[in-house]
Amino acid sequence: MIEPVTDPEVLEGYLVDASNLHGHADALLRPSTTAEVAEIVAHCQTQGIPLTVTAARTSTTGSPVPFGGWLLSTERLDRVIAIDHDTAEAEAGVLLGALQDRIEHAGRLFPPDPTSRYDCTLGAAIACNASGARSFKYGATRGWIEAVEVVLPTGEVRTFRRGDPVPAEWPAVDWPAPGVKTAAGYGPAHDAVDLFLGMEGTLGIVTRAVCRLTDKPADVLALLVFFEDRDTCLDAVSAWRALARADGSGAVSPRAIEYFDAACLALARARADGVPDTARHALFLEQEVAEGADPDVHVEAWYEAIVAVGALADDTVIAMDDASRQQLHALRHAIPAGINERVVRNGMPKLGTDLAVPDDALAAMMDRYEATAIEHVLFGHIGDNHLHLNMLPTTDAELAQAKAWYDALAKAAIAAGGTVSAEHGIGKLKRHQLQWMVGDAVLDRFKALKRHLDPAWILGRGTLFEGS
Repeated sequence: MIEPVTDPEVLEGYLVDASNLHGHADALLRPSTTAEVAEIVAHCQTQGIPLTVTAARTSTTGSPVPFGGWLLSTERLDRVIAIDHDTAEAEAGVLLGALQDRIEHAGRLFPPDPTSRYDCTLGAAIACNASGARSFKYGATRGWIEAVEVVLPTGEVRTFRRGDPVPAEWPAVDWPAPGVKTAAGYGPAHDAVDLFLGMEGTLGIVTRAVCRLTDKPADVLALLVFFEDRDTCLDAVSAWRALARADGSGAVSPRAIEYFDAACLALARARADGVPDTARHALFLEQEVAEGADPDVHVEAWYEAIVAVGALADDTVIAMDDASRQQLHALRHAIPAGINERVVRNGMPKLGTDLAVPDDALAAMMDRYEATAIEHVLFGHIGDNHLHLNMLPTTDAELAQAKAWYDALAKAAIAAGGTVSAEHGIGKLKRHQLQWMVGDAVLDRFKALKRHLDPAWILGRGTLFEGS
């Protein structure tokens, strides 16, 4: 077995993720092959050593943060095996964005696009069923993985392909998952591959995957549309979402519909030109242009659609050339830059939600977001009714208040038929919310599968649920 690293200075760099949760571990192992992973896992299973999988640590939920035992980093499993017309095969430690760039250079597309795609790995995207803005058209990672090579918690190496049944001896975890974009708990599995999408490093270690590819559009138009009031903005979302669902290649068929509230626009207005004084809401949209299609057909159709809903048509930014793309980039970049500036100035962490609800619950959920007493900004994937409320506390008391409000929002999302995690997963920080959402009986099914595959309960202790 490869030599464990125990140098505290080296270990320190692996003990925290983007949630700022800080852990501790006895050793770090950085295998370069699936065989080395299997040897490590088998040893830990035999010796009862807890083992936490870590990659680039972009998680916002604490999943890769260890509390004792060993850490296994996939960073050296970083080879792209093959890129063909229909599929791409790569190891789990490959950076997702770098893999996608190679795929697009070959003229194809692997659609999942989490915001951290240039910092996170393919294996991590599989582990939390990552999505992003393009999930409105293409769905989450789950639908784009054709096969996985997995080291099970006993050290056994298995390869599962789409259509392979879940082994009959494995306990079933079927349950009535919400009919929204979700990354909460073990998803009801249609086949064996499905079990490893969103399992957050608790059922096995994915070491290699085969990704399904699709056509790369010839071009993508980006639009930023401003609104004076929320009702008009939500009417636009409903209208344009319906058009895209009816015809995914129509003249008005956005692949992404993103929302920014008044606080976001204030941050942008303070740092970049182009935000009208009367704008209180905005939608950022992406429109694909197929090979051989005329972009002007889309532009004309969009302008008519923007006028028809009563948006601020004359202030709309449509990125068709370098100048407009740079303007749009400056406007969008100003928002996270402004948020980060507030976080640093406040000296407190921000607290961001990851909830999604059905179409008919969106407006009521936005009412709840907007009622937040703490300074906040609201933005995100409104096409999927999946908005991120980012609360910006300035004191310990406000941070506690924000956490309590988040829990209240989670309960409201559950009551509306939604999910407590649409894309980031549960990790160690939202276990109580998962329990509220699925109930003890379903959690017991999750644990039965976990215990069957992982008798010593070594993998990902503390992620998804407590227990050993």
